[in-house]
Amino acid sequence: MSDHDRRAETRHEADGEVRLSFEEPVHREISGTLVDYSNGGFRAVHHCSDLHAGQVVRFRHVVASGTARVIWNRILPERVESGFLVVAA
Repeated sequence: MSDHDRRAETRHEADGEVRLSFEEPVHREISGTLVDYSNGGFRAVHHCSDLHAGQVVRFRHVVASGTARVIWNRILPERVESGFLVVAA
């Protein structure tokens, strides 16, 4: 682990669809691409700038499904990248 990488768990690279749904502020379902995952979380890219830190979403991807909390977002001109903490599998 590098000095710049503070992740507690090993990440595994991935490339597959991730489906996210949430109720806040209205019901919405989005799809994106799974970037990497660990036992406790995952990172995905998508096109929804409505997600915010602390928000709870339902998710499904090739490795797992359940409920996750948005930990961070990086909004770029061409996409949004988000980090999620799994709260229930």
